[in-house]
Amino acid sequence: MKYSYYPGCTLKNKAKALDAFARVSAEALGFELEEIEDWQCCGGVYPLGTDEIATKLSSIRALQDAKKKEQDLITVCSACHHVLKRVNDDMQQAGDNCVRANNYLKTEEPYHGETRVLHFLEVLRDRIGFDVLRDKVKTPLTGRRIGAYYGCLLLRPGSVMQFDDPENPTIMEDFIRALGAEPVIYPYRNECCGGYISLKEKEMAQRMCENITESATGFGADMMITACPLCMYNLRRNKKQALPIVYFTELLAEALGVKGEVE
Repeated sequence: MKYSYYPGCTLKNKAKALDAFARVSAEALGFELEEIEDWQCCGGVYPLGTDEIATKLSSIRALQDAKKKEQDLITVCSACHHVLKRVNDDMQQAGDNCVRANNYLKTEEPYHGETRVLHFLEVLRDRIGFDVLRDKVKTPLTGRRIGAYYGCLLLRPGSVMQFDDPENPTIMEDFIRALGAEPVIYPYRNECCGGYISLKEKEMAQRMCENITESATGFGADMMITACPLCMYNLRRNKKQALPIVYFTELLAEALGVKGEVE
């Protein structure tokens, strides 16, 4: 199976590990990530202006590219997934903004949200299947107690993202179990880390991150995983405990026995 792949800016610099481990893991699991040619930054933040189209055009181009190839579009970064999924939903509404965007892009065939946007974790759950993933694990992570950190962007707004239950998600815990480890369910796993205020409101962001990491360790986690580069930066910068925090793709590559293939 081949998917169009949108890596996003951060995965080309500060979050190279998130990207690299995703690629080797996909290969080990038998599906291909075909990086979109000439992709542009999605903006990292979904624009809330109701008449805003300019900052959505790069996402629409990526979605249109996947449509032309008749492929689903995969993302790994939580922020990119959030923006692409919400922009795609906007284009499905076929309102004035959709018409304006298509008129601006001047493509041969208008885009109306036909592409299916999937997070890498959704591919593991819905296309590969966690039972199959469990069978492909070569190095079970037995004995590890891992706290999954969802953050905001994967889950909300639930009506658009449709990723998992916003209040009681399970996908990352099921992922951890498939790798042979024990998931730690703690109260702050789907609370905001303050990523978008980390420069302006440093003390507030620090308190938010401390609440998250203290909650995870308090419930017995010996490490945490996330899918968001912004969350990773914020949590590592503001944690008090010596708590390892890694991308979920690194954990996956380790369990599949391909982590050593990433330089």
